[in-house]
Amino acid sequence: MRITRLHQIAAHAGDLEDMQQFYQETLGARFIAVFDPPGILFFDFHGVRVLFEPNAAPATLYFWVDDIDAAHASLTSQGVAFEGQPHMIHKDEDGAFDNPGTEEWMAFFEDPGGNTLAIASRR
Repeated sequence: MRITRLHQIAAHAGDLEDMQQFYQETLGARFIAVFDPPGILFFDFHGVRVLFEPNAAPATLYFWVDDIDAAHASLTSQGVAFEGQPHMIHKDEDGAFDNPGTEEWMAFFEDPGGNTLAIASRR
């Protein structure tokens, strides 16, 4: 047996309409389905399904962006309130994640369900 990819992540859902609007319109996620009852919502992020449901624990979701400054500016202009500016999280001196010396940058915010979200990029 071999696990080949991550299939689905569960995260806490707030109001389903607010969650759907935020993920579909603000973040541009591909909407899959909503089932109410029981009150669950599905989105696809490049082959990884995210299930939002009221009984799930709050999650931290990290979204890759090619240009963190442009993504930060775009989301800020759409009303997303970040917890500060994009900043360096880690400098990969040894090349464990990428080329040696590459920096990983992130900026954090919350969704309407109280999940912590981050945009991430490498420089």
